[in-house]
Amino acid sequence: MSFDAKKLLNREFPIVRQSYTDKDCMLYALGVGMGIDPLDEECLRFVYEEDLKVLPSQAVMMAHPGFWVNEGDTGLDWLQVLHAGQEIIMHRPIPTSGTVEATTRVTEVADKGERIGALVVTERVVRDVETGEELCTLITTILARGDGGFGGDRKPTPKTDVIPNTEPDEVCDLPTLPQQALLYRLSGDFNPLHASPTVARNAGFKAPILHGLCTLGVLTHALLKTCCDYQPEKFKRMRLRFSAPVYPGDTIRTEIWRNGKEVAFRCKSLEQDKMVINNGYLLVE
Repeated sequence: MSFDAKKLLNREFPIVRQSYTDKDCMLYALGVGMGIDPLDEECLRFVYEEDLKVLPSQAVMMAHPGFWVNEGDTGLDWLQVLHAGQEIIMHRPIPTSGTVEATTRVTEVADKGERIGALVVTERVVRDVETGEELCTLITTILARGDGGFGGDRKPTPKTDVIPNTEPDEVCDLPTLPQQALLYRLSGDFNPLHASPTVARNAGFKAPILHGLCTLGVLTHALLKTCCDYQPEKFKRMRLRFSAPVYPGDTIRTEIWRNGKEVAFRCKSLEQDKMVINNGYLLVE
C-alpha cells in the first residue's frame, strides 16, 4: 500500500487498556538499567517491592498502541522508520499498579523531502481507569525515511530547545548492558530491529540497536539522580530529540545545565563518541 498522509492523519487507533502490577514496574526499571549496581539503595527502590517507586519514563510503555507503523493500512516503510523525538508531560506520579487506558491520534504529517523522509507526530493520553484522571500525555515524533517526497506540506522543522554554549553544570555517566535491548523489549516493544541481527543489517546497522525509548529511560535515571533526588514526583515535563542510535553496551553520558526549575541536557555515547540525544528540556518541581 502506498503512503497516504491524509489517510494517516484520519487513522483511528483503538483505545488500548492495560493492567499492570508492581512486577511490571520493576521489569521496566531493570530494562533501562536500574539495579546494575544491586548495592545502590536509591536505585533499588525502583526494582524492589519494598517502598517501590516508578520511573516517570515508564509512561512511554503504558497502554502503548504497539508496533503500529508495521500495520498494512499505514503505508509506511517500517524498516526505514526511526524514533526522532519524544515529549513526556506528567500530570501525576504513576501508581505502582492499576489499569490504564489510552487514546492515540496522529496530529501532524510533514514532508521533509525524498532524501530525508516524512515526519509523523502522534499524541497519546493515558488515563487511570479507576479514577478517570489523566496520568500523562506523550507526544512522539517518528521519521519515516522511506516515505518523504509524497508531495505533502513542507512545514518548517519545529524550533528545538537550545543547549547552552558553556561547560555543563553536571555530568552523569551510566552504563548499558550488552543484553539491554533484549531485556527492555519484555516491557512490550517487540520491534525486531532491536533483537534480530538480520533485521538490523537490512536496516543498515551493524547490529541490533537499543530502543530509543530505552535510551530515554537511561537518561531519565540520570536526570532523576542529578536533578530530582530520585523523587519521581519532581519530574514534570521532558522533551528531547534523538540524534543517533545507541548500541547495547554503550555508556551514556548525560550533560546537564540548570536554570532554576528548567534543565537543558544532551546525551553522548562514549564508545561511539557521538551525540545520541540532543536539545533536551526538563521541567522539575
